[in-house]
This record gives sequence, C-alpha cells and structure tokens, in this order.
Amino acid sequence: MKIRKIDWMWQGILAIILILIFASPIYVLVGVALKSPSDMSSMWVLPSYINIENFTVAINEGKILLSMINSLIITFVTVILIVFAGAFASYPLARINTHLNKFVKAFTLGIMIVPPLSILVPLYATLVNIGGVDSYWGIVLTLLTFELPLSIYLYTNFVSSIPKALDEAGSIDGCGPIRTFFSIILPQLKPVTASVIILAGVHCWNDYQFSLYILQNPEYKTVTLAISSFFSQTTSNLNAAAASALLAILPITLVFLFLQKYFIKGMVDSAIK
Repeated sequence: MKIRKIDWMWQGILAIILILIFASPIYVLVGVALKSPSDMSSMWVLPSYINIENFTVAINEGKILLSMINSLIITFVTVILIVFAGAFASYPLARINTHLNKFVKAFTLGIMIVPPLSILVPLYATLVNIGGVDSYWGIVLTLLTFELPLSIYLYTNFVSSIPKALDEAGSIDGCGPIRTFFSIILPQLKPVTASVIILAGVHCWNDYQFSLYILQNPEYKTVTLAISSFFSQTTSNLNAAAASALLAILPITLVFLFLQKYFIKGMVDSAIK
C-alpha cells in the first residue's frame, strides 16, 4: 500500500513537471503579447495592464486575419482531400493481400521518412513549370503529397482491425465494394478520422517551409508567414509577433478540443491493431 502511494506521488510530480514544461511557452506568449514594446521587464512577469495595441498592429500591419483566412482555406481543402483519399485508398490495401498492395504499403512508409526539404529544389521547379507557384492549388497539392502517406498508414491499420464479416454481410445484402465502404466501413472510421484531421490539420496550419517558397505573393500569405514578417535583419516587433501567434493558435486549439475525445482512441487503435 505504501509502495503504491509512493508511485502515485512520483506520477503526480512527473505530471506537474510536464504541465509546467508545456504550459510555460503559452504563459510567456500571453505575457509578451499583452505588454507594451517599451516594457523591458522579464518575459516571465505578466504585465499589470492589458495592451491591445499589439493585436491592432498584428491585424492592420501584419494582416493576420487575411493570413488566417488563407491558412483556413488551404488547411480545410487539404485535410478534406487527405481524409477522403486516405480512407478510400486504405480499404483495398487492408482487405486485399497481394504483393502489389504490400509494395504500396511499404512505399508509403518509405515516403514518410523522406525529409521534405531534400526535394525542395525539384519540387519548386516542377511547380514553376505547371504554374503552381502563388496559387492555392499549388500549396494544397504539395501538402497533400507529404501528408497523405500518414493518413493511408493510419487508415489501413484501422480498417485491418474491422472484421471482414461485415464486408461479407454487405455483399450478401447486395452491396458492392464501393457501397460497402461508404455504408459500412466509413461510419466506423470516426476515431482515426479525428486523429488524421488533427495531425494533418496542425501540420498544414503550421507549415512554413513550403509556404515560404511557394506562396510569394502577399495576398496568399499564411499565418506562419504573417508572424515571420515582424522579424527582419534590421528591426523586429516581438510583441506584435506574439499577438499574431496567439491569434493564430486559437482556431487549431478549438479544433483539437472538439475532437480530443476521439484522438487518443484513433491513434491507439490504428497503431496497435
């Protein structure tokens, strides 16, 4: 009994340490965003006043609201395509055990370990040739290419855990493969779909490396580019950048809070089963 009590104590201490580690950046971000640029106090000290001028600068000069709309469009379209293509591709990969499907699954895993920046030069040259630079569809196609393998991997493992008897029951009732997928399999993919939406959505929303090179027109600037615009070689506005970052994390945080009850279950089921 005493040993169990000690274990619970150490678990509580570890939990508190982890909370402090992950919460401290948000704490500093809020403090810097609310401070005046002339306030030279420590970042760890919250101001005794609230300065909304930083948010005004972020909205008017940094165009953070326009950038959030651009990021929202790019993220929404990309995530929809990732979910649909990943779920639809996973069904035959999980159900048909052929050498070709085994190769496709291995190839998908191989793509996941390729560093994206290692192929940036040929990727950019290709987008220039097909007119994909400074366009929504160019960045969507790029993000879809690098995020789709993880979606296929998670969906394939999850579909493999669904009994094939359900497919056979659908076949007896006259359902073809496509109708079986949409009527029987797809409704059971809610947990893993929530995981895919969160993982892919966060990656697309926070993308900087591809957006920096592909979206050079200020009209297509995303939130990460808007935040980085407050830093230059000569001057920087840390307070306005913090205010922009605080506004930028709100949408993706709300999505996570809405889908969090499905997230852990989807990750565990798709990775273990």
